[in-house]
Amino acid sequence: MKKVAFYTLGCKLNYSETSTIGRMFESRGFQKVEFNENPDIFIINTCSVTENADKKCKKIVKEASRINPDGFVAIIGCYAQLKPKEIAEIEGVDAVLGAAEKFRLVDILGDFVKEPRKIEEKAKIFNSNIEEAVDYHTSYSLNDRTRTFLKVQDGCDYPCSYCTIPLARGKSRSDTIQNVVNAAHEIAESGVKEIVLTGVNIGDFGLQNGIRVETFFDLVKALDEVKGIERFRISSIEPNLLTDEIIEFVSKSKKFVPHFHIPLQSGSSKVLALMKRRYKRELYVERVNKIKELMPDCCIGVDVIVGHPGETEEEFLETYNFLNELNISYLHVFTYSERPNTHAITIKPSVPQNIRAERSKMLHILSDKKRRFFYESQVGKQFSVLFEEDIEDGKMHGWTENYVRVMAKYDPILINETKKVCLTSVNDKMLVEVDEIEEIVYH
Repeated sequence: MKKVAFYTLGCKLNYSETSTIGRMFESRGFQKVEFNENPDIFIINTCSVTENADKKCKKIVKEASRINPDGFVAIIGCYAQLKPKEIAEIEGVDAVLGAAEKFRLVDILGDFVKEPRKIEEKAKIFNSNIEEAVDYHTSYSLNDRTRTFLKVQDGCDYPCSYCTIPLARGKSRSDTIQNVVNAAHEIAESGVKEIVLTGVNIGDFGLQNGIRVETFFDLVKALDEVKGIERFRISSIEPNLLTDEIIEFVSKSKKFVPHFHIPLQSGSSKVLALMKRRYKRELYVERVNKIKELMPDCCIGVDVIVGHPGETEEEFLETYNFLNELNISYLHVFTYSERPNTHAITIKPSVPQNIRAERSKMLHILSDKKRRFFYESQVGKQFSVLFEEDIEDGKMHGWTENYVRVMAKYDPILINETKKVCLTSVNDKMLVEVDEIEEIVYH
């Protein structure tokens, strides 16, 4: 029985796919082990959103070669689709598989025998044109017994100027509602309490062979009926695809939680146009206001990119002030990095790296302020917390339904249990301390 280990870089979508590929290996008789347990095979699932992700891949390959010089190293994921020849030249890599091949790697690579290679020889490449990545593969993670990331959609048809995802994952395509519901039932049987819906552009759910046969709202309504799952969380959804009917449904749902992550990317409508986004900032304000009107305690996260080509100092400050005044809870800040074959690299002038770093730092500080303000606004209120097996210094952690990170005294019986609590204070680590409601009621 050969031992196989996995390492995942990038988004939760990658994690769901790695977990599914891992179960495929186990069903074929392989033993899944940790990366440092001297495996015979290393599978590295890559991201290529930023240049830094590419560098991380090379570092992981080097570590794999150190752990077992005779181990077979295969690279899959977005980086593998975009730059297979570049990866094939990395010392220690044996095979590179693209988007259309990664779910067939057991069949393609067979017994995973590491063949001796001369220095000038490259790794084997199995990489089709992205147009051939048309199949959909149901995927979900089961590494954490508390929550699962369930992939419901893949690929993207949006031509955002800075993004390589359409080149790395292909056209938008989806699972069927029935398959997603079946997967949710399987996950419920494993004891998981929370499912996070993930994909490249999940609001575009329902496309099959280029034809829309279902909608994301249809999916939300169907999942709300699944028994055994206490919480569904929407990972990220475009503002132009987050409809009033979705917001209204979530506000009344007992399973879909009051937490939205909505990409903005820029608070300047001029920069949004340069980015080829499909909305103006006025629409974003409407979405936030609608959510807060129906769910005042809802947590709203925002993606924002700094340093996109053509972004002036005035336009960055426009973004900063826009976010500062917006009733949101936290930011995910990305520093723009040049990616080959994207429209953005043709836009002039480019923003110097040091200015990009300064703008990123400003927004990270703003994010911390936003998160603390949101957390403090929740103090004194009662919520349910799903506790995790995450223990540190005698304390355990968990998340409220509206995505407040809490800390409580460790009690092993609470792991993977949902418990009502009262939020009492925000500590220096940006964690919210809690009292159990039963203690408040009976003392």
